Amino acid sequence: MSRGTVAEWAALIRVSHSVFALPFALLALLAATGGAPGARLLVLVVLAAVSARAAAMAYNRYVDRRIDAANPRTARRELPRGVIRPGAALAFALGCGALFLATAWAIAPVCGLLGVPTLALLYGYSHAKRFTALCHLWLGLALGLAAPAAHVAARGAVDTTVLPALVLGAAVLAWVAGFDVLYATQDEDFDRAHGLHSIPARLGQHGALRLARGLHAGAVAGFAGYGVAAGAGPGFALALGAAALFLLWQHLRLRAGGLAGLDGTFFTLNGVVGILLLAGTAADLYLLRA
Repeated sequence: MSRGTVAEWAALIRVSHSVFALPFALLALLAATGGAPGARLLVLVVLAAVSARAAAMAYNRYVDRRIDAANPRTARRELPRGVIRPGAALAFALGCGALFLATAWAIAPVCGLLGVPTLALLYGYSHAKRFTALCHLWLGLALGLAAPAAHVAARGAVDTTVLPALVLGAAVLAWVAGFDVLYATQDEDFDRAHGLHSIPARLGQHGALRLARGLHAGAVAGFAGYGVAAGAGPGFALALGAAALFLLWQHLRLRAGGLAGLDGTFFTLNGVVGILLLAGTAADLYLLRA
């Protein structure tokens, strides 16, 4: 089997999917430091977020390699095609996990200690759909941890100032779970046939779509709650309005056109929400501070 090219490894860990957790880690970091995190802290937080995501993604592909091979939608992924060896993917996942823990410890000892259960949660997600339909919420929790983790990194301790970041993390959980439920509707029949657990397999397409709408409504409310708790300014408010309209458009599009809208760009396109909110926070801190 091939060792894989750089492009194939980048595809394996879906580098473009960094737009989900990383913007919220940066948002929380900027908010906790008043927009001045310092170069060392900024680099370490980015490295921790990227290495944690790469570890989780590579491990997911390793664990799911046989399921992916059996599913026509995922059969062309790198491990089923044999362009990357399973052992290499597992070694990469473990190496990125070790890098994450080392980076977390370099930020602060408390981050290093909290990094251990965090990494276990990230790896654990890959097994979740084998025993619970709540796997979508598990994924949301895994990504939602980025915001409070970045806040703790900025403070060097866990204290009451982390509460707004926890609200932000809960909103991210609902947002991620919502679009993951939508994405999973593509595999409703496959999941049932192979004994895998998911909301679409449990509730059916219509039930899953209703739940996704509820999760996204909760996410918008959570983002608004964070804005109030953190004292966010008009930039964040405008960004939240745009993000809410984007989510509404997405659901109206699916209601009108069915699942045809769930193409290959759907998952990555949802990253616009995090980018908008990060941009709104940056506008408040650097343009509208006066």
